[in-house]
Amino acid sequence: MKFVIASDHAGFDYKTILLKDILEKGYDITDLGTCNTDPTDYPDHAADVANAIINKQADRGIIICGSGVGVSIAANKFKGIRAGVCHDTYSAHQCVEHDEANVLCIGERVIGIELAREIVFKFLKAEFSNAPRHVKRLEKIIAIEETNMK
Repeated sequence: MKFVIASDHAGFDYKTILLKDILEKGYDITDLGTCNTDPTDYPDHAADVANAIINKQADRGIIICGSGVGVSIAANKFKGIRAGVCHDTYSAHQCVEHDEANVLCIGERVIGIELAREIVFKFLKAEFSNAPRHVKRLEKIIAIEETNMK
């Protein structure tokens, strides 16, 4: 499985730390920027991650900003993207297992780095359950998307 990671300036420090940790664990992950703490616009980085997934350059992505909320809102504007803000480990794996989320959003200004590490690895290791109740609900989400994101 291929992953991408990106951040704006407010998430750059965590992105740098987490990228190193992820690579050390042997995951296939590509850094899509930003490359420093100069101010950038979070929607641009959310778009980079979303487009990488839509274009099959990655299976899942991680986006970090100050709160995680802005990048989640922006990423969810793309058809086929299911981005969740997760600031706890349960949500980080559950969003993949139940909702087949493909983007994790976290806020550097909201959680500590140790919790961020735990959240990221729960997300990376999680797999969609394919349980009938979750498939049924995912199909409904996709139907809503088809209707409203033409």
